[in-house]
Amino acid sequence: MVRRTESPDRVYVRTPTLKETLLVETTKKRTRTVTKKDSKGVPKAAVETPRNAFRIGFLIHDVSRMRRTLADQALRPLGITRAQWWVLANLSRRKGEWTQTELASLLDVGKVTLGGLIDRLEVGGHVKRNPLPNDRRAKIVVMTDHGRKTLEAMQAIAGSLNDVILKDISYERVLETEEVLHQMKVNLREALANSPEKDAK
Repeated sequence: MVRRTESPDRVYVRTPTLKETLLVETTKKRTRTVTKKDSKGVPKAAVETPRNAFRIGFLIHDVSRMRRTLADQALRPLGITRAQWWVLANLSRRKGEWTQTELASLLDVGKVTLGGLIDRLEVGGHVKRNPLPNDRRAKIVVMTDHGRKTLEAMQAIAGSLNDVILKDISYERVLETEEVLHQMKVNLREALANSPEKDAK
């Protein structure tokens, strides 16, 4: 949990990380991150960074947008969308059999939205719905042979897209970027879980 202590002209934010606790001093113009403290907890060294120095938010947005555009262009010959691709990819994780409720929870989408995606995949012959043996009201979503062939083609496309996107970037840098993005995702999930708006709903 992030702890904030405010003073008239600055805010100290104590943020847990995997290895240490950082003390972040935030003023109107600059952010100072203190990573070393003496035995009494007094900061020994600090690194000053302008608050707007990081462009990572803009870069993540731009990369995501351009990647979506490139993926849409590559998938067009298959007659399938990125959202449908995402459903098929996750459906394959359990031998192609999930209930719609399980899939909706896994994909973090509403049941109505998922139902529309499955409808279109079913029309295209990629999936079919079978009733649960012990509950005729519930449906199991099953990938068809045609769906598996389409998924294989999509995976080949994904590999080609990654070759283009990750050109001239070393394996080590990719792994490091994945770790950073994963930690950002964890931080965002924690912030959303602790959001006052969540309690108000």
